[in-house]
Amino acid sequence: MRLTLAAVGKMKAGPERELADRYLSRFAKSGPALGLDYAGLSELPESRAQGAAERKADEAARLGSLLPERGVLIVLDETGRTLSSDEFATFLARQRDEGARDLMLAIGGPDGHDPAFRARAALTLSLGRMTFPHQIARILLAEQLYRAATILAGHPYHRS
Repeated sequence: MRLTLAAVGKMKAGPERELADRYLSRFAKSGPALGLDYAGLSELPESRAQGAAERKADEAARLGSLLPERGVLIVLDETGRTLSSDEFATFLARQRDEGARDLMLAIGGPDGHDPAFRARAALTLSLGRMTFPHQIARILLAEQLYRAATILAGHPYHRS
């Protein structure tokens, strides 16, 4: 299963980007043996539309264009489900085992996701009840992808 990370907004060079890239690189190396292929990161510019609803709709259209037909969508949203690392790994493995070819994890812009786009998601995921800057959310998601691969591989990186 090919996994793509799509984010509205671009991370600038610096320690946050380096850390996210480090975890994504680890995931890219460990995932293929488990049937989880990292297909890359797509960064989209924030919408310049006037209102929040219009910005969310514009960003949703552009994010949606990156999702292959019948691809599985996970959106990050503060109203989503909070999963343990084990539950997240199990969700990814279930999607893979049920034959999903593509999965996209979408981080929205500052206004969040368009409700219609969020409704298309197989999973609306929350990283917690606190609000995080997008850079930190991306680092946390990248680390959890790597952790999911280590959990599925039985590697001791994750201790339950």
